[in-house]
Amino acid sequence: MYTLKPETAEDWWEVEALYDLCFAPGREALSSYRLRDGVPPVEGLSSVARDGDGILAGAIRYWPVLIEKHQALLLGPVAVHPTRQGEGLGSVLIRDSLARADENGWRRVMLVGDEPYYQKFGFSRLDGILMPPPTNPERVLGLNANAAVWEDVQGKVTRSA
Repeated sequence: MYTLKPETAEDWWEVEALYDLCFAPGREALSSYRLRDGVPPVEGLSSVARDGDGILAGAIRYWPVLIEKHQALLLGPVAVHPTRQGEGLGSVLIRDSLARADENGWRRVMLVGDEPYYQKFGFSRLDGILMPPPTNPERVLGLNANAAVWEDVQGKVTRSA
């Protein structure tokens, strides 16, 4: 049993340690991190999952970005502690946070990831959306990418001010 709660400032370093454990060294060199530099995660959407003993089992963060003049959310990173993987916790974090994003009026959600995994959440390839290089354009995915909210949205993804 896990408890999901919004990430707080007190969770920050513990979440960073989880990301360090789950992702390759140099993760902060990825182009998506340039969009996060100096920009706080979206309050209320970035979450942590803790077990009954209060031990961090997973985390997800969201960041505001701009696609030309259009606001969007950048999902990621999402991570589950290696000892907790395979329990569906990543799916719970994604589904819960996407529901809250929708409740808060966020209609455009994007990420950089593997389409076969993220399809089950409604993500598919976004054409015409350019993440900073060297991002593979085939890994740029949007929630309901064919929906009207993405119509006429094209161009470079940049940091939100």
